[in-house]
Amino acid sequence: MNMDNATIFAETISHYLAPIRAYLDDPTVTEVMINRFCEIYIERGGKIEKIPAQFADEEAYDAAINNILQFTGKSLSDQAPLVDTRLPDGSRVHVAKTPCARFGTAVTIRKFSKSTLDMDKLVEIGSLTKRAREYLSIAVHAEQNLLVAGGTSSGKTSLLNAMSAFIPAGERIVVIEDSAELQLRQEHVISLEARQPDRYGRGQVTIRDLFRASLRLRPDRIVIGEVRGGEALDMIQAMTSGHGGSMGTLHANSPSDALNRLETMAMMSKVDLPLHALRAQIASAIDLVVQMSRHLGGKRMVTQISEIEPVNEHGQYQLRDIFMTMPVRDQKGRKALQLSWTGIRSSMAGRLRPAEMRLATELTKELFTA
Repeated sequence: MNMDNATIFAETISHYLAPIRAYLDDPTVTEVMINRFCEIYIERGGKIEKIPAQFADEEAYDAAINNILQFTGKSLSDQAPLVDTRLPDGSRVHVAKTPCARFGTAVTIRKFSKSTLDMDKLVEIGSLTKRAREYLSIAVHAEQNLLVAGGTSSGKTSLLNAMSAFIPAGERIVVIEDSAELQLRQEHVISLEARQPDRYGRGQVTIRDLFRASLRLRPDRIVIGEVRGGEALDMIQAMTSGHGGSMGTLHANSPSDALNRLETMAMMSKVDLPLHALRAQIASAIDLVVQMSRHLGGKRMVTQISEIEPVNEHGQYQLRDIFMTMPVRDQKGRKALQLSWTGIRSSMAGRLRPAEMRLATELTKELFTA
């Protein structure tokens, strides 16, 4: 889209989305959810609230949706009732049309954050501890393959983005995303984005297509915004064949669930691989899983960090829990949860290079002492 079209697009959106413009411009609002023309919710500070704003009527609401889609080359129809697109600032838009949306066309706008949280800020707001931050820094420098797991809107992408800052300068990073969200700060970054088919079903580029292409781009590290399908097997095989230090996210409620879900997605590749062989590859490929959770009140925090060990003699996954959330009392005597070291030493102990060991302070030295 050239500058003239981009300007027209921005003005069109500003006009048709006038009822929610203030919320789209508000940096504290992370998501706008329109259930009907007169029923709108937002997410702010991790909490969902209904707002008084509404469109004039159903016709004005439909006009707003159709004009947004027109400028992005998309359209709604009975044959294509679900559409994904983006606003000029990068915010993601998903539209679900009737009859799929039973009570009227629904629109969700996941806003594109112009500012990114770094690991120090995550420590400051209580999403993780200084010791866990230092542990993750050493793991990334040591080229451990890791997954960030969590539920919807639990902060997976924000944590992955923050951890990517630990990747040493000079490494070539290939980023693969369904919809571009990651904002890596390194200089040498190649960003690949999937593409949906046009209205005639042509031109689709899947995450799996991009992953295969990434292996020909000479990456030092591969970062996948979200693993959600058959590309899981390609990722596992890449991780076990020289592409260390790769990262990704996936939806799961615990580290063990993350491995099981990765296993299920790998099977979607339709490659005939015995289950015990697949599990052995997953356990060999993934070094650790970082679990993100969203608690009551909207607080997002790391709740568990587990290292993955080789499968046991029965072909079952084995996890070494390095950090877990444990109940504590805050300064006012109130019950709270805090990410704490379990006392179990890291499997990296004795294998770190001198440069990586120098990153360890008194907070983490005992985690890595063989």
